[in-house]
Amino acid sequence: MPLPLLASVLIVLFTLGYAGVCAASPWKSCRRCEGLGFQLTYTRRGKPKRGKHCRRCDGHGIRIRAGRHLYNLWARTYRAGRAADAAAARTTGPARRKTPTA
Repeated sequence: MPLPLLASVLIVLFTLGYAGVCAASPWKSCRRCEGLGFQLTYTRRGKPKRGKHCRRCDGHGIRIRAGRHLYNLWARTYRAGRAADAAAARTTGPARRKTPTA
């Protein structure tokens, strides 16, 4: 199998696999707080205790995947465009046209 064909097949498989992961599990653990929702601090004796509230995930411990975020942006834009087209189609017609006054 030629190298460019192999590379393109691998890219397509990786893209489809990531799209499947984003569809099946759109959320992932926060990398900053490791899914806890807060940063761990330690006492002087070495015992872990709750630290600051994680600002990146807002204390939930999960974040949306990048691919799912891009899909949500695309879907929101698509729906807004479809709604604008439907509104324009409802307002045009012979009964609603303004007649020129001369």
